[in-house]
Amino acid sequence: MKLDIKKITTDFLVIGGGTAGCWAAIKFCEKSDKNVLIVEKANIKRSGCLAAGVNALNAYIGEGKTPQDYVDYARRDASGIVRGDLLLTMSERLRKVTAELEKLGLTILKNEDGKYVERGWRNVKINGENIKPLLADAVNQNEQITVLNRVNVFKYIVQDNRIIGAYGISIEKPILYLIFAKAVLISTGGAAGLYKPNHAGFSRHKMWYPPFNTGAGLSMGINAGAEMTTFEMRFIALRCKDTIAPTGTLAQGVGAKQVNSLGEVYEDKYGLTTSERVYGTVCENVNKRGPCYLKTKGISKQADEDLIKAYLNMAPSQTLRWIESKKPPSEENVEIEGTEPYIVGGHTASGYHVSTSRETTIKGLFAAGDVAGGCPQKYVTGALAEAEIAVESADKYMNENILFDDLGQVKKIKHELERFFIKGESAFTTDDLEEHMQEIMDKYAGGISANYKYNQKSLELAKKGIGEIKEKCKTLKVKNMQELVYVLELKERLVICDVLISHLLARKETRWHCFAEHGDYPDKKDEYRCYINSRLYGGKIKIFKRFLIEEGEVYEHHEYRN
Repeated sequence: MKLDIKKITTDFLVIGGGTAGCWAAIKFCEKSDKNVLIVEKANIKRSGCLAAGVNALNAYIGEGKTPQDYVDYARRDASGIVRGDLLLTMSERLRKVTAELEKLGLTILKNEDGKYVERGWRNVKINGENIKPLLADAVNQNEQITVLNRVNVFKYIVQDNRIIGAYGISIEKPILYLIFAKAVLISTGGAAGLYKPNHAGFSRHKMWYPPFNTGAGLSMGINAGAEMTTFEMRFIALRCKDTIAPTGTLAQGVGAKQVNSLGEVYEDKYGLTTSERVYGTVCENVNKRGPCYLKTKGISKQADEDLIKAYLNMAPSQTLRWIESKKPPSEENVEIEGTEPYIVGGHTASGYHVSTSRETTIKGLFAAGDVAGGCPQKYVTGALAEAEIAVESADKYMNENILFDDLGQVKKIKHELERFFIKGESAFTTDDLEEHMQEIMDKYAGGISANYKYNQKSLELAKKGIGEIKEKCKTLKVKNMQELVYVLELKERLVICDVLISHLLARKETRWHCFAEHGDYPDKKDEYRCYINSRLYGGKIKIFKRFLIEEGEVYEHHEYRN
């Protein structure tokens, strides 16, 4: 198959039409009369992490609290390894973006006094099954915005460390897109599918984080030489067993405690940070006191009804399980388990190393949402806030001098893609190599079967195995454009795995139980109270430390203290 080349030029390019991407496009048009192009691998109506909906806005500043309170909470939860400047500038906008979402049509539950129904001091309850369609409708109604659905962006166009566009391929037609822009936002989300999941084989897509989030944006940045941060702070979700439904709705919504098979509350024993909740569950199972549960037995019938409705907005499989079993949560505790690890900057600090203005180390490339590092616990509203900051910066930047005449690069990339369309069968399929990758990461890089632990030797074996799979990828053959996308997605995941292993090797301590559980170094060390960052130089990953941004400091790339 031969690919046709199609060129597109826009003012502002948004790669990834999820929550942050759609919001960024909308907000950019409020500040500028320039054109926006959103390029999305799926369809913006139901793409990204909120494709199926959400039942709460988990980042909010409740009454009597301040943005600094949220910063302090996130810093404690991450054992200090956060960017305070990013957290504060994000937190200062949480109430604003929440109100704007409500104006857009999102149903936010309210008390009799007209105030939001809070779930703790930093959450508000919503009916959010339609949150993504609402955003998509607002985008589609804006004449300044063009949407290119079903196009997979896989490589940046960078000259002298300045981005001028990106390459993409159609998923349905043999088209190679060259997209040029004066500024670019990357909002493709984090990375799932790196590790063997709870449900392997045919059901491996049944996971917490969207299986179509392959780390594409991170991989493109790594390959282009962008600086990355804190990949070693993996995220492992504590979820309802089998359905992989969220547990926060139970823990915060009805105050359900974590209990073991003996009925003992164990959460206070291990700690209440996000990673410690997972760690406690793992320890109880290892010590033969599992299975573990969230204690819901005995809650009111009204609470039953509220939970059944709440899960319809985000994880209907859990609601169906309660209905089919005829065992509502008030009659039977909900069994819990940890998921496989993910790289997701909305929950932890992993992602692009960005300035306070959300610019990456590649000029003109801005990042928002799960792909942006340094700012954990941002969730939905935090991603929106970050998108606003990024577009304000992008609007000021706007590179008017886009010159590209490297036809040799275009021919090379076209040839690299077309060579996968070779007759015959390859020795391996994309699925074969993906499952092999997941097994290696699971066994040697701290997956579920290893109780999330690893050591120096196991990580070295993981790195070797990932390198071997990278070589095997070169022999893959495809029959159509969708299969070519699967190859590109596998290559993206392998890049993320390689960088992740390098970060895990570099942090010789255990700062976060389960998230980064180092068997050779089980304790925290003062020398690692820093950021572990990385860049690709000459095809090799270079790891280095960065000083923490202290309270009240802000960071721009040219000011950084090495």
